[in-house]
Amino acid sequence: MDTAELLASYEQMALIRRTEKAAHDLFLQGLVKGTTHLAAGHEAIAVGASAALRDDDYVFATYRGHHHAMARGATPEECLAELMSRATGLCKAKGGSMHLTKADANMLGSYAIVGAHLPMAVGAAWSARLRGTGQLAVAFFGDGATNIGSFHEALNLAAVWKLPVLFVCENNLYMEYTPIADVTAVPRPAADRAPAYGIPGEVVDGNDVVSVQEAVARLARRARAGDGPAVLEAETYRHFGHSRADPATYRPAEEVERWLKHDPLDIARGRLIEAGVPEDTVTAADERAQTVVRQAIEAAKSAPPPDPREAFTDVWADGGAAWRT
Repeated sequence: MDTAELLASYEQMALIRRTEKAAHDLFLQGLVKGTTHLAAGHEAIAVGASAALRDDDYVFATYRGHHHAMARGATPEECLAELMSRATGLCKAKGGSMHLTKADANMLGSYAIVGAHLPMAVGAAWSARLRGTGQLAVAFFGDGATNIGSFHEALNLAAVWKLPVLFVCENNLYMEYTPIADVTAVPRPAADRAPAYGIPGEVVDGNDVVSVQEAVARLARRARAGDGPAVLEAETYRHFGHSRADPATYRPAEEVERWLKHDPLDIARGRLIEAGVPEDTVTAADERAQTVVRQAIEAAKSAPPPDPREAFTDVWADGGAAWRT
């Protein structure tokens, strides 16, 4: 990244961080219904990876997917309106926090079933191969998904067919409430398993947006050249608990403190200052993000509720719900 790209990435991460903070605050006000799984602390993975991808590449995320939807173009207003069950929401109030999707940007969904989207990413990569488009499919998933059968099935098929798919594990050390290290035989739950399928497995600092961008760009070039899939394990840490109902008291205080000092925004800000970008310029990016999110909150609050007549639209690709055989 040059400094302009890094500044843009920093502002995007700040925008995501502030949007998620707004989601947390709006829930406490009773304006967000259902559960939410915040990804504060993970921003560098979504933003860095997206910076390395083409606009037409496919992205699949988990229920902790706000950052991926926004990295692929969803606005704070669309996301907050969706969480608040408004008609202007990203999915017209049908998806909520756990199912953010932006199909027109090839962000093909957030999935609540752990690991379920990994075979879907393989299918998207197979489609790209058949059509000769040069597109890449990227599946983002948590460390817990590496102990799910679909993870192994997806890696195996992708390797056998040498598909243009990249598996990115957001390893935040905890599979819900259980430390991944307590129940997994290898220290790197994703990267250490890749060699069993004959594909590369790499580890990257998931809190450094530049390192993520460089790693994804390199592996993407490899996949597009026909050399097949790869696994990238991005080490990171969530600032909140597993979900809005989890105070995360099971995490050691010294561990939390250590990781909070390795914040993605602080790392990017440090890189910008070191590169000679004036601190006022970086602060201005923060302030722009704050203004956008503040306006998004008010717009989402004032947006109308969804029309009940819309409940059965968009079931099929033609936009309707009529059963067809």
